[in-house]
Amino acid sequence: MQMHLPFTKMGIPLKVALGNMLMIANVFVWYFYASAILRDAIDEICFVYCEKLIFYIILFLGAIVSILAGASLVNKLTSRKYFLLTWNLIGVLSSLSLVILENATIANVSFLLPLVSVSFGLGLPICLASFSDVTKEENRARFGSIVILSMFFGVFAFGFIVPANLSLYALVLAAWRLSGLVGFLLLGSLFENGEHKKNYSIISLFKDRSVLLYFVPWTMFSLINYLSWSICSRVYEEEFIESSVLVTNIIAGIFALVAGFLADNIGRKPTLVSGFIIFGIGYAVLGIYPFNIYAWYLYTIIDGIAWGIIGVIFWFTIWGDLAHEKSSEKYYALGLLPYALSGFLRVTLGPFIMNMVSEYAIFSFAALFLFLAVVPLMYAPETLPEKKIRERELRAYIEKAKKIKEKYA
Repeated sequence: MQMHLPFTKMGIPLKVALGNMLMIANVFVWYFYASAILRDAIDEICFVYCEKLIFYIILFLGAIVSILAGASLVNKLTSRKYFLLTWNLIGVLSSLSLVILENATIANVSFLLPLVSVSFGLGLPICLASFSDVTKEENRARFGSIVILSMFFGVFAFGFIVPANLSLYALVLAAWRLSGLVGFLLLGSLFENGEHKKNYSIISLFKDRSVLLYFVPWTMFSLINYLSWSICSRVYEEEFIESSVLVTNIIAGIFALVAGFLADNIGRKPTLVSGFIIFGIGYAVLGIYPFNIYAWYLYTIIDGIAWGIIGVIFWFTIWGDLAHEKSSEKYYALGLLPYALSGFLRVTLGPFIMNMVSEYAIFSFAALFLFLAVVPLMYAPETLPEKKIRERELRAYIEKAKKIKEKYA
């Protein structure tokens, strides 16, 4: 007899839900370290900003094109299962290929950039859509919070086992990506005969008012998110930045669990609005005290809390909700674009922002735009079914009434 998680859809075994979680966490952790090796190689061989920019554009466009291609291919695949298996094996191959960067050249970096991008983005929309398939609307954020916690913990733990030698580093990355096949094996026949739902273009999503009302705030948040660390590197040492990022990730991973519970009980909108307001307060404090170390300590905590809230909803929850009964690969692909763009701007425009804009100005404008980002959310529809919210409110009321009755009986 197979066990079923209470927060998965009817008929989905426990091992399938766990397999999906493992695959998603595995590929995100893998890309975090694989792309870091590529960025170090780019910095090593390029001394002119224009040269670095070209390579970063290739890396960014490679990730975007592979994500969009993976989302577009889904209805043309005869077997998504074997497609994902091939994608994982390409990831193992690209990991082993990183060893050639011991003697980094323009040629081998140019070869690895698209290979690593495809190894990350091509199967990711299907993995994220399968997350939507194995969860229910009323528990999707809670499951997403578990995935985020796994991702942040994986990045944190993996950092302790990464060797200094690049050859060993490549082998460890290959072994890590290969371990993702454990999750693949647990998925069973979920992808074998996937239902081919009605096809639609990703451009058509921009005509959906509900999608735009969530996409615009997510884009604004993503673009603003990395501004602080560019300025921070001008004010404080690299060691302080690294420790702050570590603390932020730990807080985000833990607080994602709280955010997942809140989003599944009180709704996506109020949870998101609170995250944006909290993040805006953090930037407002930095706008007033940009050189105060205690203001940065406070911002680090606020940043982690905000990422826990916003990440669990915009990475895993809202796009599956908005897709309803349609296939959600293209919804998730659209949701990945702002985050990928923010990473690209961080390494390209970040140095210019750091040197050209004052601390007071950048943080004040960031706080203003974050508060403005809340406006579209006010008009966005709540994607958690109102019936579920009312049921939980009624259940809580009944439990409270029982306790009062027992107290005075």
